[in-house]
Amino acid sequence: MLVSSKIWNVRRSGFPVIEGMKKGGLRALALILTLALVPAAGSAAAGLGHSLSAVEGPLPAPEFTLPDMDDEPHSLADYRGQVVLLNFWATWCPPCREEMPSMERLYQTLKDEGFAVVAVNQFETPDHVFAYTGQLKVDPTFTLLFDSDSSVANSYGVVGLPSTYLIDKQGLIRYKAIGGREFDHPEVEALIRGLMNEAPKATTPEG
Repeated sequence: MLVSSKIWNVRRSGFPVIEGMKKGGLRALALILTLALVPAAGSAAAGLGHSLSAVEGPLPAPEFTLPDMDDEPHSLADYRGQVVLLNFWATWCPPCREEMPSMERLYQTLKDEGFAVVAVNQFETPDHVFAYTGQLKVDPTFTLLFDSDSSVANSYGVVGLPSTYLIDKQGLIRYKAIGGREFDHPEVEALIRGLMNEAPKATTPEG
């Protein structure tokens, strides 16, 4: 899928960012992703892929602190030493809704093995999201955070919803995906287990 060069501004950090990203713009991008990724009617699972792209570098994940449903702060640093699936989403985004059940299934499978899911909602209120999750067959048990002004999404270079980043135990972004995914696919689980089983990299002493 091609995106107009007018919305891209590549920072020195290597993260592409949208200039003046607005709610309507993300909604439009979510719709584009939906049309691109789900070309025909069918089950939600049939319309979702499972591939994640490796990140060259890799790049350090930008730190952040955001509130949860109860206004309690959570920082990315809290999850250091775990593999983190960081997902940017909204309830008005069709592929976001489609992939969420697979995120919960994956989380239930790996949560006791050093794996966390952090879903960062864009623009919406906790009350709205609480009402939405109450309509789901399975209530998400992973962490839900709120990025009300999309500042964290901007720091990650989010250009459409959903966007997902797989962060290793040392806080480096290793894989990413734009668009809905079936996260409990065996290939995705194997990818995550590979990161979970990586030995810590030794640091070289200075001097």
